[in-house]
Amino acid sequence: MTSSRLPGKVMIDIAGFPMLHHVIKRVSSAQMLDQIVVATTDDPADDPIEEFCNSNGFLCFRGHPFDVLDRYYQAASKFKADIIVRITADCPIMDPTLIDTLIQSFLDTGVDFGANRLPPPWKRTYPIGLDIEIVRFEALEKAWQEAESQFEREHVMPYLYDQPGRFKIMLAHHEPDYGEQRWTVDTPLDLALVNKIFGYFSPRIDFSWMEVIDLIKRDPDLENINISVNAKNVDEVDNRFLNSK
Repeated sequence: MTSSRLPGKVMIDIAGFPMLHHVIKRVSSAQMLDQIVVATTDDPADDPIEEFCNSNGFLCFRGHPFDVLDRYYQAASKFKADIIVRITADCPIMDPTLIDTLIQSFLDTGVDFGANRLPPPWKRTYPIGLDIEIVRFEALEKAWQEAESQFEREHVMPYLYDQPGRFKIMLAHHEPDYGEQRWTVDTPLDLALVNKIFGYFSPRIDFSWMEVIDLIKRDPDLENINISVNAKNVDEVDNRFLNSK
């Protein structure tokens, strides 16, 4: 709820429901997930998230506001997860079929960590807003024990891939390259685009990410709505983290 660029964003209305509702419902359609947990913070500002989860029968875990690696580890420990799939709550166009595909690739390759995007200098080929990260509990625990950099604690997964050879990793790519598309909701302009997309498909909310690609191909002006928004860097951290220690 204390997002620096769009305060309260996870509970902002999109097509009649809070954004978090869309994320949970879309993720729930993935066939290879056993359980979904909303891992929010213990900041009182996030009380509405817990209340929303409780009133809708969604599991909720509350942990450190800025040491998100610790929050994920503690949540995974409590719910006895063997493999953790990380989805951020500002991605209301998350695609359940893509989640299943990536999980299957993760299992087939036997890696410690898998993703369909990594930050620069790695190249992404999936739209921003379809970000999926998968990690085995043992690898997450090792990161939790050893990661010391502030950005590694805040951004959860960098310790798993920022040093070659530390873990076995898999990076999935898509052809053609759609990595310049931006479908996450981190600013008012992002919200404007997503509202346009949901408005087009209304009353459906189960449209696929490839349907969105087709829509943008037919109406390329859509991607100009938030073209000026810059993505955050992986080493960018919240200064409130320092004040919390």
